This record gives sequence, C-alpha cells and structure tokens, in this order.
Amino acid sequence: MDAIRTTCAYCGVGCGISATVTGKRTVEIAGDPDHPANRGRLCSKGTHLGETVELEGRLLHPIIGKKRASWDRALDLVAKRFKETISRHGPNSVAFYVSGQLLTEDYYVANKLMKGFIGTANIDTNSRLCMSSAVAGHMRAFGEDIVPATYNDLDAADLIVLVGSNTAWCHPVVYQRIRARCEAGAKLVVIDPRRTETAEEADLHLAIRPGSDVALMTGLLQHCREAGVVDEAYLTAHVAVPTDFWNQLGEGNDLWSVARTCDVSVADLRRFYELFAANPRTVTMFSQGINQSTAGTDQVNAILNLHLATGRIGKPGAAPFSITGQPNAMGGREVGGLASTLAAHMDFAPDNRARVQRFWAAPTIAEKPGLKAVDLFRAVGEGRIKALWVMATNPAVSMPDANRVHEALAACPFVVVSDVIEQTDTGAFAHVRLPAAAWGEKDGTVTNSDRTISRQRALFPLPGEAMPDWWIIKEVARRMGWKTAFAYDRPADIWREHCRLSTYDNDGSRIFALPGAAQGGNAAYDAMIPFRWGGEQIFADGNYPTDDGRARLVPVTQKPLADPLEKWPMTLNSGRYRDQWHTMTRTGLAPKLARHRAEPLVEVHPDDGLRLGLVDGSLARVETPQGDSIFRVAIHDGQRRGEVFVPIHWTERTSSGGRAGLLPRPLVDPVSGQPGFKRTPAKVEPVTPRWRGFLLLANELPDLPPCMWATRVAVPSGVMWELAGDGDLLAVEALLPRGQRVEADDRARGTRRIAVIANGRLTGALFVTETGELPPRDWLIAQLSAPDVAPTLLAGRAPGVQADHGAIICVCFDIGVKTIVAAVRERQLVDVASIGAALGAGTNCGSCRPALARILAEETSNAA
Repeated sequence: MDAIRTTCAYCGVGCGISATVTGKRTVEIAGDPDHPANRGRLCSKGTHLGETVELEGRLLHPIIGKKRASWDRALDLVAKRFKETISRHGPNSVAFYVSGQLLTEDYYVANKLMKGFIGTANIDTNSRLCMSSAVAGHMRAFGEDIVPATYNDLDAADLIVLVGSNTAWCHPVVYQRIRARCEAGAKLVVIDPRRTETAEEADLHLAIRPGSDVALMTGLLQHCREAGVVDEAYLTAHVAVPTDFWNQLGEGNDLWSVARTCDVSVADLRRFYELFAANPRTVTMFSQGINQSTAGTDQVNAILNLHLATGRIGKPGAAPFSITGQPNAMGGREVGGLASTLAAHMDFAPDNRARVQRFWAAPTIAEKPGLKAVDLFRAVGEGRIKALWVMATNPAVSMPDANRVHEALAACPFVVVSDVIEQTDTGAFAHVRLPAAAWGEKDGTVTNSDRTISRQRALFPLPGEAMPDWWIIKEVARRMGWKTAFAYDRPADIWREHCRLSTYDNDGSRIFALPGAAQGGNAAYDAMIPFRWGGEQIFADGNYPTDDGRARLVPVTQKPLADPLEKWPMTLNSGRYRDQWHTMTRTGLAPKLARHRAEPLVEVHPDDGLRLGLVDGSLARVETPQGDSIFRVAIHDGQRRGEVFVPIHWTERTSSGGRAGLLPRPLVDPVSGQPGFKRTPAKVEPVTPRWRGFLLLANELPDLPPCMWATRVAVPSGVMWELAGDGDLLAVEALLPRGQRVEADDRARGTRRIAVIANGRLTGALFVTETGELPPRDWLIAQLSAPDVAPTLLAGRAPGVQADHGAIICVCFDIGVKTIVAAVRERQLVDVASIGAALGAGTNCGSCRPALARILAEETSNAA
C-alpha cells in the first residue's frame, strides 16, 4: 500500500508524517522528508503514534446517561436541551469549550454555530491555557495575531534565545534544528528557572527568578539603547512610540537592579546583554514559561518591544517567535476559536461584526467577547452557564483549581462531551457522550507554529459509530433549525468557506488571508501540500495591520514579586515530560513512552530535600491553598532552591496522586485571561507509607487500586501499578485475577510476593515490602508475554546472571544508561555522534542528545 502523507497529532511543530497502513488497525510511521516543518524527523511521541491507533478504551457509540443510544436520539437531545436553555435563559447561558486537538474545519463550524447563530461568544479553547498571552501581545504590538517568524529563521540566526521553553523535551524536532545551527557557530542562551536538558547544552543559562521576565527584557532594551543598538530609523518609519516610553524604561532597569530582581549574577546578565547587542540576527523563541503567567501578556510585549526597537523583525534570522503547544492551536486562532476573537483574525468591532454576520447570513452575531476559560467554568459553577459542550479536551484535569472545575461540572444541568476516549475525568460528568473520530480517522487541516497549513488525512475507516467533530456539530446545528447554513457534506466544503471568509471585504487591512486556497475543488483539497500563509518574512516591508500601518511599543513594568509565605514557603512550577502528551489519553497507550518517566515526580533541589526530610525515590505531598497531591520525589540540582516542579499529565484515571491540576490558583493574566501555572505558593512534606510495591496485571482494572498511592504505567501485554499504602494490602491482593497462586513471605522485612498463573501463563503479580528491596521491573514485565513461567518468578529475576541496562535514556531504540556508559568506556567514545554511530542512541528524534552529552561529561570527569 502507498504511504499516506499526513500530519502529527501532537505539538505545534506540525511535523509531516508518511504513514503506511499495514493491517486493519496497524500502521508504520515515518517522518515525511518533504515536509518543511521536520524534513523527515520525528520525536519519540510521533515515532510511536502507531502504538496508539488500536481501539483500546475508545468511545465508539453515543451514550445518554449510562446507556448506549442512537445518533439520532443523542443529537436530538443535545439540540433540544440547548434550544430550551437559550429560550429560557438567553444565549449567554450556554457555552462550548473546545480544543487545539480539533482540526480547523471542526473549529470553524463550532465557532460559526456559537457566535453567528446562537449569538454568544461563549466558546473558548484549551489553547487559552497555553498561548493566549502570545495572541494578546501580538494584537497589542502588531494589530493582529501574527507570528512574524518561521523555522527557517532558526537556520539563519547567529543568536537563539529560548525563554521559558524546555525545547529539547517539548519541541524536540525544532530543538535539533537549533542544535544544527549552533554547531555551525550560532550561540544559544536559555532563560529558565530550571536547569533543563535544554539549558545544559546552552552557551549561557540564566536561571532567573520565576516571574521576573519583564525586568530581564526591559533591562536588555535599556542596555541596547545605551549601547546604540536601538534602530532609530526603523522606529521613525514603522513603529509608534508612546511619548514617555523611554523615560519610564530607564527607571530601575540598570544592570545591578535587574540582576537583583532576576536573582542572577551581574556577570551572566552582562554576558547575555552583550551577546544580544552584538548579534543583529537574533531569534527569541518563547513558550509556556512566558505565556502561563498572570503577567504573561506584558512578558510577551517586553520581548516584542525589544525586537521592534532594535529592528530585529521581518528579516532572515531576526524575529520574536511564539511556539505553540498543540497541533492546531494556530488553526483555532485563525477561525476565531478563542472567546476574545470573532473569526478570520477579526475582533468584535462593529464593522467586523456586520461583515461576518453578512457573510454567514447569520440571524444574529455575538456582540462582545465571551467568557474565557477560567471565567467560563466559574460561570458554570455559579449556575450562569446551564448547558456546556466540551469537545476533544479534558478540563477536569487540565484547568487550574481542578477541584472547583469538578464541582462546576457536577452542578451543571446539562453537559455534553465529544471525545475519542470512553472514560475520562470530564466524561464522568457528562449527560451525553458523543464518539468522535481520532487521529488516523480525521480528515482536514491544521496550522503549525510558523503558519504552515498541512493536511491531516484518514488512515483507517471510522470505527464503530464514531464521527468527525465537524459532522457532529453541524448535525446539532441543523436540528436547532439552521439547515441551510450548515449544509456541509465534507471537510473541503468548510475549508473553502473558511478561505472565502478570510478574504471577504479584506482590502489588505488583515494579513491573514487565503485567497487562492478557496478556488480549488475537492480534488485540490485532497491533494493539498503544506503551504505557509503570509509569506516568509511577514513584516519585511515594515507595514503592520494597524490603523496607521505602524507597530506599537507597549509600556510594560515589572510587577513586584512576593516573597514566600511562612505557610507556603515553596514555589510550584509545572510542565511537560519529554515523551508524554497532555493527559495521556493517547501517549498512555504506548508502553515505550512510559520508559523515560514512568511516574509523576516532584523535582526538589538537594538542599531543600535535606531540609524537608525528602529522600530520592520516596513519596511527598505537595500542597497549595487549592489542594494537594502525592508525588514520587526526585532530587535534582537543576531546581532553584525553594522551588519544585511537577508534570501535568496524570489524571484520576491513571493515578491517585500526581494530580498537578489540583494545585494552581485560578488567577489569570488581566489582558489574555491565561492562567498563571508557573508560580503557585506551595509546601512539600514527606509521606511515609507502611508498605510500597507494584502490581502487574495482564488486564486493565476498572478503577484505581484502593490504597494510599497508585500510579498506572503502560507496559507491553498488560499494565503495571506502582503502589504504596497503610494497612490496605488485603484490598489490593483482591485485585489479582483468579488462577494458581504462588506465594512467598519474608515477615522480617514485611515482604510479600504473589504470582498468579492461568493456562500456563503469568496473569498477575504483586510484590510489596515494608523495609526490604523490590526487584527491577523489566524482567517481570516481560513474563506477561513469555510462553512459559520461569522457576525464579518470585525472585523477580531470570535464572543466571542477567545484564542490567539501567534507566532508559533513548526511548526510540530502548537503550539504557548502563549500556551507554559501558559503550563509552569500552569503545572510548568521545562525543554524542560516536554514541549514535555505536548504539543508535540520539539518531532518531534527538531528544535524548542532551542526556547523552551529560553522560559523556560525567564519564570524562570521572576519568580525570
């Protein structure tokens, strides 16, 4: 079968994929060498997409309450309840909460229905949580939400500054492009409170105090002005500068004051400032560390001010670059998926509202921006939103102050959830669940971080009764009475309408426009190759989509940073792991992606660990004013003292602890409405269970194991749960399947080991101890698929001497740290390239290359 060109389901890099279907639900995945975003590369998540396309856990039929229903009955009910709610309480009593996982065509239909026909802007998206501060900053500076950079700018830059972005983990393919440029001579500066693997390979790492980015960037702008680097000619010709802008800038932005505010050395700060001043071809790439802040929009504008004032924009290798987290966050921005925008990069100005209403032939149009995500769920909890439709996202996990979100969903009179997964934390509150198409079944378009539009194409027929999101939305719209306006037969129909709207009455005042794309027929849509709207250097002519054609310098000031409170002495940060994605509904199906970080860890500086009585590998409770959750402790000297880090991925379905969403405050940026996930007051204390262990099963459990702490780990041929508890061991033992039991007890150490054998195969095992050691897991996991039961099963190891490969470093090729160290020593390997040649590690996605470099450095130091 010929390969199908499609686009990855994960981050905003937008990598092209060449997919070859090999069976009913099997596919071989490779990078598309012709796609401009990745040129054939894929990260570990994309590489293992083929492991996620089976139907395990899928929602395949409409469900009303707890009973399966027909599509007609489910759609009729959704339409009826929304119509009744609107009739009784007005259009502002209903809301949609959508997702960057939707395709552009899905997004377009949802936005059109809510804003143009229901008549409210209460449609917001989980993209609000990751990039809405960038949107607001772009609009304040440029007049339109424009990313003025492309990946090609990285290839031309002499200095690359990464701000609040662990690019090596979160955007590995982009990071490899950065590394290639650095190997050709460019310098890399990483600005991040944590010493991440990205920071370890930088020429300079500034571990600034969280929330001090405005001081850092305004201080740099002041330095550029004093050094004569400000481009006065560019400002005069193309930028509007407020009268007192430069006077305000000079206050408290000297080198020593900024160093004190940011908590970095004057020498390091001066080095960064001098590097920036000396390199006109600079790309400043920023992500969640900038956006996810209660001052996120000001932080974005501080970066944009810097590039505008120095003329580093609209030129090869010189641009500010917001890199997005989701595959179609940009497509959602283009069609108006945010509550704060209308459609096609238009706001709610009267002429824009009239234009869109006229184009849609809509009975009404939203009069003003709607409720942003945090306010939307607050309105649900207060009873102002009485009907809510959640599409392709899991806000019960991902929203801040998740306990309040749970309460809001539980109190809402009518909740609809469209999803691909049957059991999710949000779906548990749904009155109606609708089965949506998943990646590999969807057909449509996505836009990546550098404005490149690509096709996602179906690889498999729709399973069960699953349907595309656009179809589900348009069927509800038609049942609400708007048949003609939603008479779409295929995604190409929606695409052409979206393109026509982008150019409708657009005399060039809006840069976003897709003029040629609206002309092609269905065949042209099917054959679409990736293309970038807006051109390569989008502001090369110095013209901006504002009333006077000028960009704006926006005055911003550093907000005071509160000192830690006595009750909450720590500062909590959260973010992603390298090989996981959002709430793991997809990546959690791929056992190899659990190899790098199998559990939710709280990373703590060694000095804090010693002070708090925390031991590496033990358990700790992280508590904030909003809630608490238990994590495994990881002592890590890359953390700043007084700060801790936790991952965002675990849910009520996968862990009784590790619940990062329970912890942040529901505080938002006043301009963008984006929550501030990065600076939550917290405290951390040790948790001492009576016993710890693990449960290995051939089959899934319907619920979490009933003990203090349990975390699910995907493994081949089954599932593993890491466990800890207090006197609740019998309840856990009861989870073992029926069959022949083999048991061993060591009462002195409080150790108990049980294996269950059925039909000559291992079907379950429970290993627990109070004071003893637990065996490594890998060999036991492999016994789930072994044809025979080993006589040493309860010993937890194979007969004879077995090689220990150590913790997995390279997920793509399953290579452990001890294998790497042995090869370095025995073959005298001297660089990352030689490790790749010897073992293959680091030669696929490259995201483990920083770890390989660290191992080499440690070995060199040990040898010395």
